[in-house]
Amino acid sequence: MTILVTGATGQIGAAILDRLHGVEIRALTRDPARLSGRDGIVAVQGDLTDPVSVEAALQGVDTLFLLTTVSPEEASQAMMAVNLAKAAGVRGIVYLSVSHADRYVDTPHYASKHLVERMIAAAALPATVLRANYFMQNDLTAKDALLQGVFPQPIGEVGLAMVDIRDIADAAVAEILRRHRADAPLPATRIEVCGPEVLTAADVAAIWTDALGHQVSPGPADLCAFEAGLRERMPAWRAHDLARMFGGFQREGMVPAPQVASTMEAVIGHPLRRYRDFAQEAVASWRA
Repeated sequence: MTILVTGATGQIGAAILDRLHGVEIRALTRDPARLSGRDGIVAVQGDLTDPVSVEAALQGVDTLFLLTTVSPEEASQAMMAVNLAKAAGVRGIVYLSVSHADRYVDTPHYASKHLVERMIAAAALPATVLRANYFMQNDLTAKDALLQGVFPQPIGEVGLAMVDIRDIADAAVAEILRRHRADAPLPATRIEVCGPEVLTAADVAAIWTDALGHQVSPGPADLCAFEAGLRERMPAWRAHDLARMFGGFQREGMVPAPQVASTMEAVIGHPLRRYRDFAQEAVASWRA
């Protein structure tokens, strides 16, 4: 009985591999050399754009962790992987989606994930959909701006329940193993994956002020200017996608229901990591 992990060399995939023990693990990757030396992990060359490689990787697999990266083909890649998993007789799927996937209708990668969610539901597949809030670690890309006194992410003043990637990995592993160890396929379920508190741009700037020891202020909320800046360091399609996401944050935020954080803690078996602790860890690593 084997578990296949996609996205194995990304932050979340790597964190999942670190946490899976005592099971047979197969990891789908474009570059198997990046996983050399990882005991108990069989690296399989391929990627979600190539159905032949995915079909081969799924042979003999009992449980699939499915993570798709943001791309113009995200929906088709995920749908193809789900179809192939069903054909291969996979008994359990854990799919990493995003919170508010059904509400941010103008954000391409959210709409793609919602389409995959609907496909899973329509086919009544034995799957766990993990709907993750905004990743705390996304803000590490803002290091230079933070050191200069600006929190540049225009997340707005409604608030996000930001979640640490390590907690996402803990939730994913808990669900992978729950499905993998079950005697029969388990019913479909959906879990909101969030952090312990809802934070606005002003809240986050205040946390970085304390962590860095100098004043940090929220940056401009102008999404047109933000998108233009993103285009300088990434493809225009991705800049547009991310700007739409931040527009959703500004309109309605990502505020979970009151019981969601306690449910998450029950799933992962420990308290959720706080943004303040994440920021302090980041600053310590920058100064090391």
